[in-house]
Amino acid sequence: MAEHAGVVVVGSLHFDVMVRAPHLPRTGETLIGEAWWWKPGGKGGNQAMAAARHGAAVAMVGCLGDDLFGTRLRERLAAAGVGLAYVRTVAQGSGMSVAIQEAAGDYAAVVVSGANRDIDAAQVDASSDAIRASRVLLLQNEIDETANVAAARLARDAGASVILNAAPARPMGALAGLVDILVVNAVEAEQLGSAAVADLGGALEAACTLRDLSPGVVVTAGAAGLAAAVDGREWAIPAHPTERVETHGAGDVCIGALAARLSDREELDAALRYANVAATLHVTTPEAGRERIGQADVRAVLADGWTGDRLDAIS
Repeated sequence: MAEHAGVVVVGSLHFDVMVRAPHLPRTGETLIGEAWWWKPGGKGGNQAMAAARHGAAVAMVGCLGDDLFGTRLRERLAAAGVGLAYVRTVAQGSGMSVAIQEAAGDYAAVVVSGANRDIDAAQVDASSDAIRASRVLLLQNEIDETANVAAARLARDAGASVILNAAPARPMGALAGLVDILVVNAVEAEQLGSAAVADLGGALEAACTLRDLSPGVVVTAGAAGLAAAVDGREWAIPAHPTERVETHGAGDVCIGALAARLSDREELDAALRYANVAATLHVTTPEAGRERIGQADVRAVLADGWTGDRLDAIS
């Protein structure tokens, strides 16, 4: 049975093992960590959950292994409100990653794709009814390009908007001409051909430079905020001043929230400002409170301004 959603996400699903340590280890160093925990991950899964928490009806297209990791990921995705009718169980193990978060909040990770390698054009075709009925198709570069291209063609033919988070960065290839909004961080922007991004002004310059790859470009610049150049319009939106708790997943929250607001036909400038606040709330909220961040929290900040009370209420 077709599962109709405002946002369809075709992408990766990972079981993320997080390790907290005083710093990132050097080559050959054995470092004593402070804590570990797991969380649902993969850019596809993260962005799907963020879109659902920020008001969109979401369908996920992806693959999980027939293992404990896959079972746990299904449970968490369903709890977040993500539709799983097009998530296939395959023979090889689920995708996973190990990320080390250092004291300052930054992190580094190693990803093993596992079951995500099985996402192909045939699976996309099996989900074609949902893609054609969607308003926004959300893609990333953690799966094979052929699946992304097949999904983008279906969406464009049906009049849906296509958002590509080009992470990790790779040439646009056959996706050229099929993407409405390209979203990259500072490193990915440089890898795709912009000058180095050191601040919000640099992010805006990068967005303008990359418009030959897509009619719309959004460059996220971490603690500086985000910038966008779309259809001749430009925005540089500074982040709210905060003390970060950790940055892991902030970009995915920003993109998922943006997709949710665009699927609700919100104007682009308002959707960008909403996504910027959603990401800021994410990085300033301890892990235990992040799943509770939703539309009401973001709308309160947009209406009344940034206050510490907002964080206390979530935490």
